[in-house]
Amino acid sequence: MPNARYTDLQLDALRELANIGSGTAGTALSSLLGSTIELSVPSASALELAEAVEAAGAPEDVVWGVVVPVSGQVDATALLVIGDDDARTLCAMLGVEADTDTGRSALGEIGNIMVSSYVGALATMTGFELDLRPPESTRDMLGAVVASVLAAHSDAHELALVLDSELEVAGEACTLSFMLLPTPAGVAELLHRIGLGD
Repeated sequence: MPNARYTDLQLDALRELANIGSGTAGTALSSLLGSTIELSVPSASALELAEAVEAAGAPEDVVWGVVVPVSGQVDATALLVIGDDDARTLCAMLGVEADTDTGRSALGEIGNIMVSSYVGALATMTGFELDLRPPESTRDMLGAVVASVLAAHSDAHELALVLDSELEVAGEACTLSFMLLPTPAGVAELLHRIGLGD
């Protein structure tokens, strides 16, 4: 069900901002992993928060969540969800085990790169000044990971920009789900900056 508060044109513009960020993310991740990677965004959607949670997968799935608070002229929370197997694959490329302090740090850095790329695209196109706080990595069931993020968002009708990215490194395929949860005021200001405000 589309988000009734935003027009198709506005949602398309928000998706396009996210698509631009994926190109930057691909370049940065390639440098970190020391290998050429292919990163595509097969799906990008703007959903209400409750719908975004359902789209991320089954609540009992064990995942790694990387949470990065965003502050500045737009307040938001970024969440990168990496499946357990995919997290192990990414960490193996860096020569570390996922479920260790070093592995958590590596996944946090991957999350930071992804978030920085998407948020950087927003900042460049809108002229916003945005700051990223240090990432926090956690491994738990998807339902519990999302619940911890929801704790900071009392309104389940808030907009979530959701990207499911297909990442391929040296023939190994991984799927990453990225959510950006701006406050309603933040979305309004964002749309205004790109000329699509009400």
